[in-house]
Amino acid sequence: MDFSWLGEPATWAGLITLVILEIVLGIDNLVFVAILANKASPKQRDHARIAGLTLAVLIRIVMLALMSFIITLTKPFVHINGFAISVKDLIMFGGGLFLLYKATTELHERLEGHTAMASITNVTVYASFWSVVLQIVVLDAVFSLDSVITAVAMVQHITVAMLAVIIAMAVMIWASGPLTEFVSRHPTVVMLCLGFLLMIGFSLIAEGLHFAIPKGYLYAAIAFSILIEIFNQISTRNSRRNDMIGRSWRYRTADSVLGMMGLREKELAKNGTQTEDDEHFEENEKSMIRSVLTLAERPIMGVMTPRSDIERLDLSQPRQQQHQQLQNTPFSRLVVVGKAGIDEPLGFVNKKDLLNQLLRGESLNIQAALRQPLVLPDSSTVLDAMELFRSRSADIALVVDEFGAVLGLVSMKDLMETIAGDFPEEYERADAPSIQQNADNSVTVDGSLEYAILAQHLSLPTLPEDAEYHTVAGLIMEEMQDIPDVGDTIDYAGYRFEVLSKDGHRLERVRISKIELPEAE
Repeated sequence: MDFSWLGEPATWAGLITLVILEIVLGIDNLVFVAILANKASPKQRDHARIAGLTLAVLIRIVMLALMSFIITLTKPFVHINGFAISVKDLIMFGGGLFLLYKATTELHERLEGHTAMASITNVTVYASFWSVVLQIVVLDAVFSLDSVITAVAMVQHITVAMLAVIIAMAVMIWASGPLTEFVSRHPTVVMLCLGFLLMIGFSLIAEGLHFAIPKGYLYAAIAFSILIEIFNQISTRNSRRNDMIGRSWRYRTADSVLGMMGLREKELAKNGTQTEDDEHFEENEKSMIRSVLTLAERPIMGVMTPRSDIERLDLSQPRQQQHQQLQNTPFSRLVVVGKAGIDEPLGFVNKKDLLNQLLRGESLNIQAALRQPLVLPDSSTVLDAMELFRSRSADIALVVDEFGAVLGLVSMKDLMETIAGDFPEEYERADAPSIQQNADNSVTVDGSLEYAILAQHLSLPTLPEDAEYHTVAGLIMEEMQDIPDVGDTIDYAGYRFEVLSKDGHRLERVRISKIELPEAE
């Protein structure tokens, strides 16, 4: 056998040219292979894609080997009113109809929302492994007819054509993996690819009917559409990134998790298929999860009991007055101070310890029952406080500034309320709720209400990370740059905040109402 042709430069030039041509002509094939592969189950997609394209290689090689027969397919076998029909025309026409059917079916499912509903309800019907493989093989056979004829026409040796087909298909098998993954991650790209397939299907039908459509027009249209889609992907990515500017990673995580939790119910309700049992996440559950995910962002200053509200037991007072206070206070633990006051607390006392002294027949000794509280710097977060309580055995912690001055007090109950909401004690039930909904759609809140809780209730913007206030009262003072009086108002984020009552310089109650925009004439 003569292999002298292997040393001819024309042979290798033809091989390289043919490989490039086969790859270019196979791009439209890869688009549909990516969509067909996604029809299989996730575990079988790669196997179906590789098996289908491998069998397609074998079919192309067989077609090249039977080239003498393939060439006859282009010869007309019947004439109808001067219109010549060949087997190739019928294959092109049938392949175009097959492509139109598959593309139209896919478009219908996606336009009707069946694909999205399947992902939400977790009920997805996958195609069988061999049906996907068969569709890939049939599709490649239709697309490869022209490329096989072109390959034989370009080279003199059938071995070169077979080698070119094998190399080109190897490249296509390698490229089909990333393409399939990319298409499955971007739904808008799937719609674009289905549009390509409709266009290719019409071109095959037109070619079967002897209407010549230059391939350059099709590739130019595809290239232009891909360019537009690239701009769309860049715009979407930048839009999402800009939406998150100024928000912490934890708030973004919380929004993402809550978005996934609410997506199922919203989509089911939109499609009229939601039942009572489908509502897996109540609003209070979502609020608790949001609170847990943002614990490390919430400052301890926003949840502590302020210094002025700390009930203290003063040992410098007469013993009878101390006993009277112990009897009347609703709290089970009291901060104990001496003549220096709250800035130099002696510790705290648990009324249960004092009761044990009396039950043992001993006289009341507050000094002997003293315990030492934990100490938290004012820069701590709620998560820091939880970790401290977890590692130490104590009931309360004092919050101090850099100079050691006591700013407030926090207990485990305060920390639990940041997650699950208020647990009002019996003495607190007579007080107005921290957030009270009014008949005129306004709300009345405590001035000491943590801003993060109000932001969830009214969908207010999150505080900047460098904000120096953490409560509603702090917001009003920051906006006014002054100590407000009763009746003073500020406008913030589309709401009007009005001071209703004060206790000294402390804001007690604030009414918040939506600012009504004037109607356009």
